[in-house]
Amino acid sequence: MNIYTYICFLSTISILIGFVTRKLNDKIQYTIAITATSIIVSVLFLIFGHLSWFKLDVVATHVMEQIDFKSFLLNGILGFLLFAGALGIKLPVLKNQKWEITTFALLSTLTSTFIIGFLLYTISSVIGLQIELVYCILFGALISPTDPIAVLAIIKNLKAPKRLSMQVEGESLFNDGVGLVIFTTIFAVAFGDHTPTAGGIAELFLQETIGGILFGFVIGFIAHLLISATDDGSLEILLTLTIPTAGFMLANLLHVSGALAMVVSGILIGNWTRHTGFSKQSRLYLDHFWEMIDHFLNSLLFLLIGLALLLVDFTTQGLILLLFAIPICLAGRYISVWIPFQIMQRFRHYNPYTLRILTWGGLRGGLSLAMALSIPKGILFIEHIGMDVRDLLLVMTYAVVTFSILVQGSTIEKMIKKAKESIMHKRGYVDLNPQKQNQRKH
Repeated sequence: MNIYTYICFLSTISILIGFVTRKLNDKIQYTIAITATSIIVSVLFLIFGHLSWFKLDVVATHVMEQIDFKSFLLNGILGFLLFAGALGIKLPVLKNQKWEITTFALLSTLTSTFIIGFLLYTISSVIGLQIELVYCILFGALISPTDPIAVLAIIKNLKAPKRLSMQVEGESLFNDGVGLVIFTTIFAVAFGDHTPTAGGIAELFLQETIGGILFGFVIGFIAHLLISATDDGSLEILLTLTIPTAGFMLANLLHVSGALAMVVSGILIGNWTRHTGFSKQSRLYLDHFWEMIDHFLNSLLFLLIGLALLLVDFTTQGLILLLFAIPICLAGRYISVWIPFQIMQRFRHYNPYTLRILTWGGLRGGLSLAMALSIPKGILFIEHIGMDVRDLLLVMTYAVVTFSILVQGSTIEKMIKKAKESIMHKRGYVDLNPQKQNQRKH
């Protein structure tokens, strides 16, 4: 069977899991249900393989290796998911949160990278499983960017307060370019023959981020002109598909950030073309069409995240470091957000739950896994841990990603409800329960 066959079957499985989830409990996030189910299936496959039953683990691992998770996400469906997410971003709200989003996307991502790196280096040294500092910082670089796919798939469905939702969603959409530049630079230090210079880093940053933003404006503007030039509803919708297909691939060929290009063009189409370029009929179908694509690809992606467990090799030492990786990443996220937040709250009032939601809602997902899988295998074997450095970083990354999706993703709703309640209380909403009102009077 070829890759297309595998994708067809896996897509069907992911949709069926979502269907069953809705039937059993429509309050459960379908992305969480799909990830949990695929992890359970992966564990069963591994158990069967260990017992020499059916050899399902061999078959499933072969399928995952054929799909090539990294290429499938970073060079494939990422463009569709980011474009679909950016279409729903409201420009006035984005402008209102521009300083927060910029600060979190730039400063917090960089700060988190080094905090996580130094914490991991210190703790691994204390427990006698020391990892070289450069590899600790490399782990910090790949795990620090919050994943827009995971965030948009979970946070936006909970209907968080607009400003708070935009801070979380906006940061996750824009920190890809920064995170990728940091990861690429640390990667070059760890595995390259030449030490990158300050000029080379600056050039890479400008090319990836500024180039991606400008390219996003260009392809968004071209798409706007084409959409405005026709009144055919079907053709107008089809023209939007050219952006995450040819537009995303062209950005990658030009070595600019395709992720940022998709975000910028999506915001442009969603806020300008939506009101001036589309016919009335297409305006009604635009969101439905892209919500369908977003839902379908997210279902497939989160299934693959769970099945990626089959690609991970464990040792006892690796499991110990895996357990430390989760609190280290949470601490790094909290500190990196807390520092700029202390300054910004002097100039603007924030919901009392903002810092907690920014920390707990900083979800990691497929992007971190894809970066971990991009590390070449066999370059360095760590003797006292008994693992290749790539496998070790992948183990820790997988632990953080699954914890992020399953635990953080399923519990953040309580924080968002409290944030909503605090807003209602501030605006003077009264409790309509007569019994409680009588108790207050007495």
